[in-house]
Amino acid sequence: MDNINKKIVIGCDHAGFQLKEYLKDVLTTQGFDVQDFGTNSEASVDYPDYVHPLATFIENNQEIKGILICGSGIGVSISANRHKGVRAALCWNSEVAAMSRRHNNANIICLPARYTSPEHAEKMVEVFLSTPFDGGRHETRVNKIEIAQ
Repeated sequence: MDNINKKIVIGCDHAGFQLKEYLKDVLTTQGFDVQDFGTNSEASVDYPDYVHPLATFIENNQEIKGILICGSGIGVSISANRHKGVRAALCWNSEVAAMSRRHNNANIICLPARYTSPEHAEKMVEVFLSTPFDGGRHETRVNKIEIAQ
């Protein structure tokens, strides 16, 4: 993982707080510069309040990858994908995490805190961050995702 960008952004809702804290510790130990977009406790919050600032950051910093976490991963994924240039992928195993990068050039991994262990999530993030985009025919497809406004 030496050739990947060592800056990463992370955010969650209340259901993802514990997993976010776990992943922050792991990533920091691995030398990543982790920018935390919150939330900062298990008190109930609305996930879009944390997703939109993180996704806006990714819109403006396309070289940086992100991690979003909620109970199912679905809400954060839907919210993040409303942003231009964001390709947020809900991942439930390492193979899906790899394919989200290889074929879809995903720039945010979305994790389901209620349905994965911290160790499993750690592995998915590791695979996501270390897998390159294949380009080629996949780039043609990815370029068709954005809808002109």
